[in-house]
Amino acid sequence: MAKEQQPHPRGYQFGTFAGVFTPSILTILGVIMFLRAGYVVGVAGVGGALAILVIAEVIVLLTALSLAAVSTNTPVRGGGAYFIISRVLGPSFGGAIGVGLYLAQAVSIPLYVMGFAESVVRTFPALTEYLELVALVTLGLLFVIVLVGAQWAIRTQYLVMTALALSILAFMVGGIFKLDPERLVSNWRASTANAGFWDVFAIYFPAVTGIMAGVNLSGDLRDPARSLVRGTLAAILVGALVYAAQIVVLGGAHGRQELISRPFQSLLAQAVPGTAFLVVAGVFAATLSSALGSLLSAPRVLQALARDRIYPVLVPFGAGSGEKNEPRRALFLSVLLSVAVIHAAAAKGGGAGFNFVASVVTMLFLITYGMLNLAAFVESFGRNPSFRPRFRFYHWGTALAGMVGCGVVMVLIDPLSGAAAFLIVGVLYLEAGRRSMAASFGDARRGFVFSLVVRGLRKLEELKPHPKNWRPIILVFSGNPLTRPMLVQFAVWLEAGRGIISVAQIITAGGDQLATRHDEALKGLEGYSRRRGLDVFPEVVVWPDFDAALQILLQSHSLGPMKPNLVLLGWPQERERWKAYAKNLRIAAALGKSIVCIIGEPPQTAGPVSRRVDLWWRGQKNGSLMLILAYLLSNNPEWRHSHIRVLRRVEDEKAREPAYRALQALVQASRMDVEIAVVVSSDPFPEVAARLSANADVVFLGFVPPEEGKEDEFFDFYGKLAGKLRCMLLISSSGEADLLA
Repeated sequence: MAKEQQPHPRGYQFGTFAGVFTPSILTILGVIMFLRAGYVVGVAGVGGALAILVIAEVIVLLTALSLAAVSTNTPVRGGGAYFIISRVLGPSFGGAIGVGLYLAQAVSIPLYVMGFAESVVRTFPALTEYLELVALVTLGLLFVIVLVGAQWAIRTQYLVMTALALSILAFMVGGIFKLDPERLVSNWRASTANAGFWDVFAIYFPAVTGIMAGVNLSGDLRDPARSLVRGTLAAILVGALVYAAQIVVLGGAHGRQELISRPFQSLLAQAVPGTAFLVVAGVFAATLSSALGSLLSAPRVLQALARDRIYPVLVPFGAGSGEKNEPRRALFLSVLLSVAVIHAAAAKGGGAGFNFVASVVTMLFLITYGMLNLAAFVESFGRNPSFRPRFRFYHWGTALAGMVGCGVVMVLIDPLSGAAAFLIVGVLYLEAGRRSMAASFGDARRGFVFSLVVRGLRKLEELKPHPKNWRPIILVFSGNPLTRPMLVQFAVWLEAGRGIISVAQIITAGGDQLATRHDEALKGLEGYSRRRGLDVFPEVVVWPDFDAALQILLQSHSLGPMKPNLVLLGWPQERERWKAYAKNLRIAAALGKSIVCIIGEPPQTAGPVSRRVDLWWRGQKNGSLMLILAYLLSNNPEWRHSHIRVLRRVEDEKAREPAYRALQALVQASRMDVEIAVVVSSDPFPEVAARLSANADVVFLGFVPPEEGKEDEFFDFYGKLAGKLRCMLLISSSGEADLLA
């Protein structure tokens, strides 16, 4: 089983431009642009090439949206996309996709190195017979550069970007002057004598896969959540514009056969006179920088995967070297794999070998992108309360579309290879999550569902709870729900489809009446729930002593490992019940339960209206749960347009600004749209709260169960407030729900 990554020495602290945009755009504007863009335009036509670009960019953009959503919701450490997938989908999926992502990055290294070698031998034909040697020597030099350190390698990319920009400028300006509208029209349609659309797509797709270059350096970023979003989206936009312009210019400046047979030479020919050397410098810079980026990224993915100890054979590659935690063991393995791929591709012949490696890289990246979209889909569609990404331009539908798009394109490119890729991922998944699981299907659907539920409960029991995955498992002491319907209604609102609700009714009776009263009350609760369409589990206890029955329920009620973590109660109406009620509050708190006490009820409204929810902040522990419950409340149709305010009272004007900054930081961490207000007043709190929250539909207040002997003081305090406010939710948190998790 995977273990959570332990803290390791912090890597380099790059910003958005250096750590994300630069490596991403240099990988995007790389070897395909120089060596295969002309071939793609010649075979697919200008229209087909633009269609390929649009499909590829849509897949990458959808993946980038998923990446932005998950990375702004989950602290991202080393391992980039692997870290994100493994922390969302768990170690089994994470391990399988981690291997796929590593292989995609590792096989990209020989792709770019071979691209550089091909550009060298086409520029200097005398070296044609030494293609493999040029590639291996290049790989060796890049290995030495990376061995020196990532910071030095990334600094060299500024020089590479300058050379690349000059190169693009040279062939684009020259091509515009040579552009012939009639030739553009004649080259619009696809060639009928060459490769099919999806074969060409497979060769071209690596051109847009550079978004992972920045993601996989996440452990070396100063602010991953912010930098990954801005840098990645900027690189996608710039890359798409450059490629679209290049396709149009190539189609209007050259004949079809020239583009197919001499794609690189056509770029040289269209350059501004006297600047062909800039194009050569550009292809050298682009291929070397892309290879360098992959050589930096792949070992870091393998290092993160190894540190999670999912596959024992990979554990040795988790070691880091030096104070910057360089993954040198993983680097050595990546170089050895690259040598093997270069040798195998060279045996196929220069151009054919390059095309083959490009297709392999495409399949590996497609399945990685598909799983990354699946990770975002699982988080969002699963309605996890902790999924509150700061990135707002995201919906689970985009993640689903990205996931389906990747799968469909894989099948269209090569059904056999696509099936093989899924099979390999499946084997890796089973190996990572291998357990002996007895099959017990029975002869009816109930038996099958029962088996799945039992397995799920046992699996859940093995997983350690984490505040990030907190969900409301509510035990409501409703009594007869017909007399206090608001208790059950609030439970439904606070659960908001994210958890489980048990509605418990305690009846004081015994003896011969016990079984009869139990069955009657249970049927009544079930009928009540069914008529109102409530997704709750009814529970009835018949016992002579009400408080004893309540305390037994607090201790024993559960659905396997899903024990109630939140107890919801009404407010005692009789003074003689205060001591027993307070004792039950203390017992619930001692058992690790959070508590919600409801006093009053919000005004009834017809249809969705703008409601006001006030939260009085008086401490982090209760405040975290209050904000989470307010968020869940606002996810119901009746509360969707709520205006949430977080208020805090301070007695000194000097304390206003620090208190406001503290609240601002907490609200920012909550990723919720709320208003902050700090009130300076020395008046008693009940007066301040009544003055400012009298018109609120519901007021959240934190509390601590009263100590023995202080029950009267406790109930008098909140009783006075109850007369001045419409509806109060008193919240006592066990600390299990942490806003900052």
